[in-house]
Amino acid sequence: MLTPSEAEKLIGEHLACLPIESLPVGYSAGSILRENVYAERDQPPFDSVSMDGIALATSAVRGGLRRFLIQGMQAAGDPPTTLESPQQCLEAMTGCMLPAGCDAVVPVERIQVADGYATLEEGLQVEPGQNVHRRGSNQRQGALLLKTGVKLEAPDIAVAAGAGMARLRVSQQPAIMVVSTGNELIEPGEPIEAWQIRRSNAYALAAALRRRGFQRVADDHIADDAQLLQARLKQHLDTYEVLILSGGVSMGKLDLVPAALAACGVQQVFHKIAQRPGKPMWFGSAPNGSAVFALPGNPVSTLVCLARYVIPALGAAMGGAPGGAAGEKIALAAPVTFNVALTGFLPVRIETDEWGRPWARVSPNNNSGDFAALAGTDGFVELPPGPHVYPKGFVTRLYRW
Repeated sequence: MLTPSEAEKLIGEHLACLPIESLPVGYSAGSILRENVYAERDQPPFDSVSMDGIALATSAVRGGLRRFLIQGMQAAGDPPTTLESPQQCLEAMTGCMLPAGCDAVVPVERIQVADGYATLEEGLQVEPGQNVHRRGSNQRQGALLLKTGVKLEAPDIAVAAGAGMARLRVSQQPAIMVVSTGNELIEPGEPIEAWQIRRSNAYALAAALRRRGFQRVADDHIADDAQLLQARLKQHLDTYEVLILSGGVSMGKLDLVPAALAACGVQQVFHKIAQRPGKPMWFGSAPNGSAVFALPGNPVSTLVCLARYVIPALGAAMGGAPGGAAGEKIALAAPVTFNVALTGFLPVRIETDEWGRPWARVSPNNNSGDFAALAGTDGFVELPPGPHVYPKGFVTRLYRW
């Protein structure tokens, strides 16, 4: 069987890079940027007042003047005003352009205003450049602000808008169909018999995808019928770039998914990975380029395979920055015994010690069907094949749900 890293590599080799689309900057959050963004002009674009107060010429203060006639006001967004005389000052608002002839700003709390004059606080020293944000001190025109491959979050949107970008070139979102199979599955809220179970995997998969910014997600439930399964899968393959199936990929007589996919022309890339849970995972590619991830039906296995393989692969196909699939490093909070000769994925809760350092504490579950045990967990860690006892402090990879 393949190792997880080998499976990950094969998925990457068969997943096509998604096309680029142009979106309004305000609707680009969560997308992968596919162009560089450069500074439109110097930032700040002018000598900017950083505190409400009075703008003045420090030469007058050095000459002993402490009381200044207020000439007028300079507000943010107004054209610049020129100081008419060193014996005068201008009320200046935060963010406005520093008036010509002024070289410092004294905050309002350090002056007294009466009868049209502003008087400096006794003993106050005023130096050139005080409370002035100099032009270009943050960024120079043409500086690289955002690099292609970044996932756009709120600060990035602000940066792009500030650079004058009305639209951004980003990776097109894949159209994803989540399919669960099985006669035993009953929708939440529907009457249920003792021999049936609730349809939960599809809801968990869709929630995990949407939480990571994938919005074009639909779902379907198909019964264990070979002809029906083939027909519906063919329809979905013609419509969606990505199919994520849950169930029907093991070795039972009603595990019909691999045969149905083969009948639809989907080429199997691999079936089974040397891991626990999630060993029966299947991956293939359709003639039109659609990717098919067929995940085991047990709930823990389903979520583990989604977080470990599917979401990182989709991020890479959208042009995400390299290394995003590797998970984050974390240390075990206590020794862990793992006796299986397969890569192990163990659910964990993240704890923080008195120094603010995160630790992963394994949260035991009975088996890969014990999805209730996942409540309150943050994700899972990946451990090398056993048998082995991994000590406290062993550094491994964390994958969040």
